[in-house]
Amino acid sequence: MTAYKNTKILATLGPATRSQEDIRQLALAGVNLFRLNFSHGEHGDHAQRLEWIRDVEAQLNTPLGVLMDLQGPKLRVGRFADGKVLLHRGQAFRLDLDTSPGDARRVNLPHPEIIAALEPGMDLLLDDGKLRLQVTARHADAIDTQVIAGGELSDRKGVNVPQAVLELSPLTAKDRRDLSFGLELGVDWVALSFVQRPEDILEARELIGGRARLMAKVEKPSALVHLEEIARLSDAIMVARGDLGVEVPAETVPQIQKRIIAVCRALGRPVVVATQMLESMRFAPAPTRAEVTDVANAVAEGADAVMLSAETASGDYPLEAVQMMSKIIRQVESGPDYQAQLDVSRPQAEATVSDAISCAIRRISGILPVAVLVNYSESGASTLRAARERPRVPILNLTPNLATARQLSVAWGVRSVVNDRLRQVEEVCSTALEIAQAQGLASRGDTLVITAGVPFGKPGSTNSLRIETLV
Repeated sequence: MTAYKNTKILATLGPATRSQEDIRQLALAGVNLFRLNFSHGEHGDHAQRLEWIRDVEAQLNTPLGVLMDLQGPKLRVGRFADGKVLLHRGQAFRLDLDTSPGDARRVNLPHPEIIAALEPGMDLLLDDGKLRLQVTARHADAIDTQVIAGGELSDRKGVNVPQAVLELSPLTAKDRRDLSFGLELGVDWVALSFVQRPEDILEARELIGGRARLMAKVEKPSALVHLEEIARLSDAIMVARGDLGVEVPAETVPQIQKRIIAVCRALGRPVVVATQMLESMRFAPAPTRAEVTDVANAVAEGADAVMLSAETASGDYPLEAVQMMSKIIRQVESGPDYQAQLDVSRPQAEATVSDAISCAIRRISGILPVAVLVNYSESGASTLRAARERPRVPILNLTPNLATARQLSVAWGVRSVVNDRLRQVEEVCSTALEIAQAQGLASRGDTLVITAGVPFGKPGSTNSLRIETLV
């Protein structure tokens, strides 16, 4: 595997992934978990890629996480008689429930929930925000608008409604079929699209039933209103800057990203920064300087992971994109100010035994020449609390559960090893020293901090800390 890095890489698989060897090369270049995007591809395609991931995982003896990303509701206008129209600024334009082909005066909007939610003065965005309409009147079966920003509008272009909460479940019939299929395959994470309110998380959790962890995608302004509660109810958050950047002013996205990362760090929830991070590498072997800075900023802000989308799914240079992202991460993390920035932004510890121990190991690693922090965890909960502290040294998570190891592949600074011997408390220290050395995280004479729970194997019971030297 590549040199150790704290910030993880989530890479999307797609047509550019043609073989098991492609996935192996991506993992060797620094990918920690893979995304299966159910907005595209057939079930058979996703099943094949997941099988390849599991084979590579076994070859490399390194847990690799798999995230299925649900499509969510897709809001679109209907079709036009001539395939497209040109809308001019200031003209009137109607969207209605009439299914007949549209023209320059009107078009079908097959979403009565949008019509019900809009009020005069609200904006409607079309085609990824390229066109902007303002509602002038609402009727039972139509809305009248005035074109604020015009342009060409063609069949089935997308609709965004940034100022209204729609009475829509984030889970369509397609999503429910996909979710059932993905859970049967054995995915580790489910990314939920179109999250508007906390209730959306509860609905998805009920369907998942504990078979995978849930990552909420923040891409709607309404989700920002309920951000902390949504984060509490989720296992992780994705900053989905694509749709989010359409529905909020572009200049506010960097500050929103910082806020989401801060909230997730405070709660101890992994946070992924996604969308267009190295977009130009879809067609070029090197990124723009602005893209490099974008990735670097996400790393410096303390994100757990950064994501590649089309760059690895359908781009011409998927391996080069991962290699570049790994280089950027390691460059930032080796900088003189990186740890200081993380220390300044560290959240307040909660009054729990787990947080007390996590704070202690961070302090110890700043005083003693500690090589690695070793944490025994069945569920991974205490390991996530340790990662929340952003310590100066790697976190080695030892667990008897392969599912836990895979799920923690998204967490900052965590490297997991699965070992059934960990079910015997008598072997805690000897096994920790042995595995740390085997993983290349420690050598003779190095100091290790080891945490575990007594009684051993009970989730949430981490209550002991030992300092050992590898001899």
